[in-house]
Amino acid sequence: MKQRIAELEAQWKASETRAKAQPPSPTPAPSSSAYEWATSAGRTGSPMAGALPKFLSTSPTAAGAGALTAPFDGKTASLVMARNESSALLVQEPTPSVPTQREKKHAKIEPFSDHDWTWLNGNPRTETPAFNSKFFTPEIRADATYTFDFNRPTDHSIGGSSEIFRSQELQLEQLGVGGDFHYHNVRARLMTQFGMYSVTTPRNDASPAHGQWDLADAYRYVSEAYGGYHFNVLDGVNVDAGIFMSYIGLFSYYNFDNWAYQPSYVSSNTPWFFNGVRVQVFLTPHLKIEPWFINGWQSYGSANHTPGLGGQIKWTPTGWMEIISNNYGLGEDDLFTPGRRRIHTDDSVEVKYFDRPEETLDRMAFSLTGDLGCEYGAGVSCYTDKRGGPKQSFAGFMAYNRFWFHKNLFGVTLGGGKINNPGRYLVLLPPINGETAVTAATNSPYFTENPGDPFKAWDSSFTFDYMPSQYITFRWEYDYRHASVPYWTGRGGITPPGGNNGSPQYFVCTSGASSGDMALFAAETACGGGIASVWFPDLRRDESFIDMDLLVKF
Repeated sequence: MKQRIAELEAQWKASETRAKAQPPSPTPAPSSSAYEWATSAGRTGSPMAGALPKFLSTSPTAAGAGALTAPFDGKTASLVMARNESSALLVQEPTPSVPTQREKKHAKIEPFSDHDWTWLNGNPRTETPAFNSKFFTPEIRADATYTFDFNRPTDHSIGGSSEIFRSQELQLEQLGVGGDFHYHNVRARLMTQFGMYSVTTPRNDASPAHGQWDLADAYRYVSEAYGGYHFNVLDGVNVDAGIFMSYIGLFSYYNFDNWAYQPSYVSSNTPWFFNGVRVQVFLTPHLKIEPWFINGWQSYGSANHTPGLGGQIKWTPTGWMEIISNNYGLGEDDLFTPGRRRIHTDDSVEVKYFDRPEETLDRMAFSLTGDLGCEYGAGVSCYTDKRGGPKQSFAGFMAYNRFWFHKNLFGVTLGGGKINNPGRYLVLLPPINGETAVTAATNSPYFTENPGDPFKAWDSSFTFDYMPSQYITFRWEYDYRHASVPYWTGRGGITPPGGNNGSPQYFVCTSGASSGDMALFAAETACGGGIASVWFPDLRRDESFIDMDLLVKF
């Protein structure tokens, strides 16, 4: 190519010499195609802009085309000659750039960006942000729900859920405002949480009772808040510090992203967030390894003195499959019980097994999740009651199948799951008399969480979605849940006469006053009338409810 350019340059110089030796003649306008392409390329900044060889220029005295100088790119242009009476003009004619197979193979792509992942459970289905800029991508979420519990609790209180909390009322579960900041590889994310989540999520964390400063109030209105940096190595490495989402249990903390509103136990009873540091290493566009160094198991602080370690491996071998493995260990997460450690593994596979956009039933997919875990030390064991104390373990699974209809306008989900959790260390504590994770660490008289206490449960759900826009979902859902022990709120409710008395660790008298005693026999004496003088919550083994939800994400 260099030799050919040299030959053309020599021809052009020879032509100029001959032109000077001849009498001057009127200079005609240049070829319209050459001039219009050259000047328009310079104006519009098209891919071919400024593609003329450096040694070529046009001027009023040469070709009447105006000045234009630019580098030559042999990959994207070919040379043609356009002659006039006074000189020869060498220009480039644009031709489409066709990448070779080698270039296609080695072309960089953003991780997990080469397929449509809007079908995944736990992943938002929005395809494009409502607004975006070089510096900031805003995000707004709204989640409102009305739930009717067929147990019809008199105090409208629902326990055993991290998504649904009140019956026969419309409640704002979550209002989140925030977004992603990104500039010159520096990144940050903020998402607020107003509504029920700002109360119900902190109450499940016992770590604020370890030491001073009110961590629950400090973080109450924040669901995500972290800053970090993106390193341009491998297929990308992100280092973030702060509060970030946990996807143990597959489902997203934000109900808009999920196939169902009330997930099964292996999701609802496992962490929604972590506070610490994560490193996302994208080894390929389809494989991510993400280690965590965190304060503990869904905790703002550390319940004892040992932080938690964990991580996620995410692999998408094809556009119709995702495999995720989350693992946690080392942490001492039981308040006031140092030396008791927790390990947990959570593994999921999602498969889209039908995709025909032209059909009425246009898409089908399923997700399957299995969890195993245990606690050991300080009087409990991962094994039988004969080794180190009572068995304290967790085993469970959940499966969901999703159907989309009429170009994804409608969606139907069928699913459910089952758990076995002796020791109840991952059972969501019913909020009896205002009980929280902090007070329960001392005592929970009505629903105990002592080593070896049995708990088995299963559930099932049917979900129908109407999705007229990528930014909104109207949802109707029916859930049935069963436990092996009295657990769900019954007709009589879980609130003492006169309301919570501020001492949930003690038995309550029928007058509503605290007995001041953790033992039942002592409470009978303190309340003055034997067992009949002690108040008890109404707990049932079965619960069924219908929820109607409006979910928005921009």
